Amino acid sequence: MPRAIRIHETGGPEVLRFEDVEVPPPREGEALLRHTAIGVNFADVNLRGGAFYLYAPLPLPAILGNEGVGVVEALGPGVSEVAVGDRVAYIAASGTTSSPGGYSEQRVIDASRLARIPDGVSDVQAAGSFIKGLTAWAIVRRAYPVKAGDVVLVHAAAGGVGSFLAQWSRHLGATVIGTVGDSGKAAIARENGCDHVILYRETNFVEEVRKLYPRGISAVFDGVGKDTYLQSFDCLRNFGMVVNFGNASGPPPLLDARMLSQKGSLFTTRVGMGHYIAEREDLLMAAAELFDLIATGALRPHIERTYPLKDAAQAHRDLESRKTTGSVVLIP
Repeated sequence: MPRAIRIHETGGPEVLRFEDVEVPPPREGEALLRHTAIGVNFADVNLRGGAFYLYAPLPLPAILGNEGVGVVEALGPGVSEVAVGDRVAYIAASGTTSSPGGYSEQRVIDASRLARIPDGVSDVQAAGSFIKGLTAWAIVRRAYPVKAGDVVLVHAAAGGVGSFLAQWSRHLGATVIGTVGDSGKAAIARENGCDHVILYRETNFVEEVRKLYPRGISAVFDGVGKDTYLQSFDCLRNFGMVVNFGNASGPPPLLDARMLSQKGSLFTTRVGMGHYIAEREDLLMAAAELFDLIATGALRPHIERTYPLKDAAQAHRDLESRKTTGSVVLIP
């Protein structure tokens, strides 16, 4: 019988259980996957802890994990998007009526959410880059379309999404400033294309940005949240934008909209990446661009560590303690 990591209650990593699960045959429009690699994300940690949803809790028991890569083993009626034997990647919505389902050896999923993985991109690369890379795509290609001549600040530039944001922004012709927590991560940020690196624990990142660019910068990409969100507006030039996409230090503080006009008619948004790929044509377009840049070397996924699926709890501990940079992947 297939096995999966499930939670029966919210809490710390200790609530993650490796146990047998029933996997039904695929119904109309669905595909059965055998997982080969599974991405681990902060969203999984937040969901496990019970802090992900604003309005409704996830029904329990639940299988975490909304990013996976696998091989199609069977198809339900009416599926034309993929074929048996295809290598595919997916992002499963973290809804309030069903569990994401990625931390498993096998799963059934809506075939319309699957994107084929081309030659030149490995399963581990795909699992370590699909959510993070598509989040970066939503930010630099849609929320704030980065262009040559821009100056952007990427918080946590050695982290999972931050690594992609820094590399992709540099690829598009921007000057990139990265914030990191220590000198080891500073070296990784420079490898990711950062022109300037700020150690935020040692210096005030706003003051350092203003020393480099007294008139301010184009945009800030913020996945940290509580510790960085409001201060980031002080880095911007007139009409600049803060794009928030995460809560690594806690939820972003409430914003008084009057501040936006006082500091230069600024803009801000919170990216929900799923909205940008809700239509299959957008999903395929974004996936194709991401995988092409990986295959050609323009984007380099940094896979920090891989863990056996059964050791998901340890992966969560390492992620929460900031022991990891880049991506973490589970191997069934």
